[in-house]
Amino acid sequence: MNSTRRRHLATLAAAAGSLQAADANPQSKMTLCAFSKHFQWTDIKETAELCASFGYEGIDITLRPGGHVLPERVEDDLPKAVDLIRKAGLKVPMVTSHIVDAKTPHAERVVKALAGLGIRNYRWGGFRYNDRAPIPAQVEEFRARTKDLAALNRQYGVCAMYHTHSGVTQVGASFWDLYLILKDQNPAEVSVNYDIGHATVEGGLGGWQHSSRLLMPYVRGVALKDFAWKQNDKKGWSAAWCALGQGMVNFKLFLPMLKAANFQGPLQLHMEYPELGGADSGKSTYSIPKAQLLEIFRRDVVLCKKMLREAGLA
Repeated sequence: MNSTRRRHLATLAAAAGSLQAADANPQSKMTLCAFSKHFQWTDIKETAELCASFGYEGIDITLRPGGHVLPERVEDDLPKAVDLIRKAGLKVPMVTSHIVDAKTPHAERVVKALAGLGIRNYRWGGFRYNDRAPIPAQVEEFRARTKDLAALNRQYGVCAMYHTHSGVTQVGASFWDLYLILKDQNPAEVSVNYDIGHATVEGGLGGWQHSSRLLMPYVRGVALKDFAWKQNDKKGWSAAWCALGQGMVNFKLFLPMLKAANFQGPLQLHMEYPELGGADSGKSTYSIPKAQLLEIFRRDVVLCKKMLREAGLA
């Protein structure tokens, strides 16, 4: 075995060990979370009460411009939101932040507030490629910015989870680039929030399986959603989000992969299909009857929990 191969295996072993050590914290045990983006039409109190009634175990709070908690008000409003959620019997294992790097406005305030409330994970992301510049040089720049963010997280004992999206300019859509950015970092400080819906968009046959295996040592959170390819008016094709289990995502293969990897992070259920009448995209209003909206929410949670049980994850 050559020295490069030995270093590679040592890096993966260290990453897996660090991930398991971090997840030993009870706050990091696998928790089925609602994404509060879908409840922007109401306040946190009702969100928590509804999510508890649906059977969720936790809530991923939107802590970003337009979210349930605004970054500039994090010290005042986040403790109140967390208190309401915990009083409803739910956990807050993560938040979805606006943070791109350590220089993002209010980044340190947000990270410090999370640490003070015992919230060890936050969703991070937003690196974009410039198609007029060489990719390798850009990856090196992203590595440097990630290193600075890792240092901030280390100071407060929290972890940033990079959310994977699909799309031409999205860093992380190819997955190998995110691996290169993170491979020398401590996954207890910077890691991955792996979105299986976006991963299937980018690698529908075997690519998502390779990306799952490549990034699994760094995966600390997972987002679940489904999609199908649809022809648009211009006779082109686009990815259309749909209800859980009605699309192309191979949950029967993916979820057992999580079990085999001993995944223990927050598991977020994303409902981004248009039948939710605007709640899917985080609007402050919705266009369908409330009873219908709540029934859709309840239905998807029931199905998600059934899938988890069948995979041995619940």
